[in-house]
Amino acid sequence: MAVVPLRPGRASVRLLPLLCGGARNKAASLSPAVPGRLTQRRYKKDVLPCPEVPVPSVSITEIRQYLRAQGIPFHDGYSCLHTPSLFTSEQEPQHQPPSAASAPYTLFIDKTTGSFLCTATLAEGTWQDFQANVELRHHGVPFPSSGEPEEDTRRAREDARCVWDRALPLWELLDEDETHITKTMFGISMVTDATLKRFGVRYLRTAKSLVFPWFSPRDASLKGVKLVGVETQGDTVTYVEQTLPRSGSYCNLFGLPLISRRDTEVVLTGRELDAVALYQATGVPSLSLPRGPTSLPPTLLPYLEQFKRITLWLGEDLRSWEAAKLFARKLNLKRCSLVRPGEQQPRPLEALRRGLNFTKILRAALPASHKSIISFRQLREEVFGELVNVEQVAGVKWARFPELNKLLKGHRKGELTIFTGPTGSGKTTFISEYALDLCMQGVCTLWGSFEISNVRLAKIMLTQFAARRLEEQLEQYDEWADRFEDLPLYFMTFHGQQNIKTVIDTMQHAVYMYDITHVVVDNLQFMMGHEQLSADRLAAQDYIVGAFRKFATENTCHITLVIHPRKEDDEKELQTASIFGSAKASQEADNVLILQDRKLVSGPGKRYLQVSKNRFDGDVGVFPLEFSKASLTFSSSKSKVRLKKMKEEKAPSSKKAPAGGTGTSKKP
Repeated sequence: MAVVPLRPGRASVRLLPLLCGGARNKAASLSPAVPGRLTQRRYKKDVLPCPEVPVPSVSITEIRQYLRAQGIPFHDGYSCLHTPSLFTSEQEPQHQPPSAASAPYTLFIDKTTGSFLCTATLAEGTWQDFQANVELRHHGVPFPSSGEPEEDTRRAREDARCVWDRALPLWELLDEDETHITKTMFGISMVTDATLKRFGVRYLRTAKSLVFPWFSPRDASLKGVKLVGVETQGDTVTYVEQTLPRSGSYCNLFGLPLISRRDTEVVLTGRELDAVALYQATGVPSLSLPRGPTSLPPTLLPYLEQFKRITLWLGEDLRSWEAAKLFARKLNLKRCSLVRPGEQQPRPLEALRRGLNFTKILRAALPASHKSIISFRQLREEVFGELVNVEQVAGVKWARFPELNKLLKGHRKGELTIFTGPTGSGKTTFISEYALDLCMQGVCTLWGSFEISNVRLAKIMLTQFAARRLEEQLEQYDEWADRFEDLPLYFMTFHGQQNIKTVIDTMQHAVYMYDITHVVVDNLQFMMGHEQLSADRLAAQDYIVGAFRKFATENTCHITLVIHPRKEDDEKELQTASIFGSAKASQEADNVLILQDRKLVSGPGKRYLQVSKNRFDGDVGVFPLEFSKASLTFSSSKSKVRLKKMKEEKAPSSKKAPAGGTGTSKKP
């Protein structure tokens, strides 16, 4: 029986009206926060950042200097600086700074961003908010109250309470057969009722889903729930999840209320049931990340500061392994160990079912940091893992472009892809669907559109996502917009010429905050502007391409860079040498994609996608694209049939075929 990892569910819009009288959880308000004013926690999934109000950067040195200057005691943690809270009621007179002896260190300042969180009051904000509140304290001004929760937050909690009250503990189901069937369906027959009760797991009959609670770490009130259902197709089992509040605001470390202050080690898992199984087998404190291997929100880091050792056991595939290595950077490499996926080291729930030795697996966890690699011995397991998991090493597969999978084999982290095509051929439209396809499979994506507005880009992507013209079906807009909003998709609001350092800093911020693994830059020429002389422009372009190459490698992030081609004869097909600028772009790139557009006098042109460089395994080639104006997509259910037909028809006459042939070829 094959098990497919969790994917975001789309049923919440349909489920809630049945349970809660039609209540719906809309997106959070995007009103800007005022410095010095504490706001309710909200997670913005909109844009990064506004050019008129850039995100101020702060270094750890500046933070330390400021705290010392203000007489605020602190000590270094793994990911945060620890200080006494400014917001607890048991504090000294407001004109005096907190002292080390008078208050517990419950306020955590992120070393990378300067953002703070007080675990005692749940007050949080930016570094500028922290500075403003320190100034208020010096002047004896009372701290502003955070006020009541926003309407959307309040409604989400009401909906969560409604679901929670209707769910029943599994051990309280009257029908023993139903209990047995349910446990079998979710693969938890080996999990005892006592363990499920300890973690508060319930079952919702109407949705046939397990319900996992999110309790506030301050007062144990219910803040949200996660529902996990099962879909079965043949021998394949797919776990479908949905959250209240929506995934962008759901930030629950499942199992946190069970953690003692004296605990010094913890195991982080990718799923709630894995944390449950691991605790039952070992008794070791176990927590589950809210979005599995997709993201580790920095706002959770303060709750992990107490642990001297963290073991990341996120899943059983290479995608989870890569995520674990990235998360270890946030958590501090020195205290992290990683469980490598393998036949004898599957996910914890599967290990429990097979009766594997958990203690042996945890002891075999590899340290996240190595001072040096002195021989092949340290690389041996890495190489073996790539040989065993060839398909996973090849990367995430495109669902809409199967022919692209045959050439590139998949979308891999740490690579640079150059994409070009004639003016008006549909480069932006294609690359938006190309990126959307990956984003729908959980690839966290950051868009930098320097040529068209984010509104227009979002409209194109929403149309491609829905595969229909929503302007003709406005009654369906909210439903599709709700689903689209749940995608791990973010936008930069830069437009036109931008300084490369500003863009790189924004990308770095996005990688840290949102675990971005794919950045799309459209396009290089618009970002550079048109002010430099010709020679300066070539040098500037080489520098920018080099900066993107370095960023992709150091941050294990895939960058797709759109570059306009040189001005050439319309009758000639583009080649790798057609890319504007020097040869550095094509040399630095791991992949080069060219959108070929053959103009026809009698009708619309025929478009092809040519892979002219593939550093992964050398396969290059070309395949036809079929554009649908209604859905703005280049993928089509008929494309595969047309591809076979074109191969058969074009094979005898190679002159009429686009460069690269109609099939694939192998570079010598």
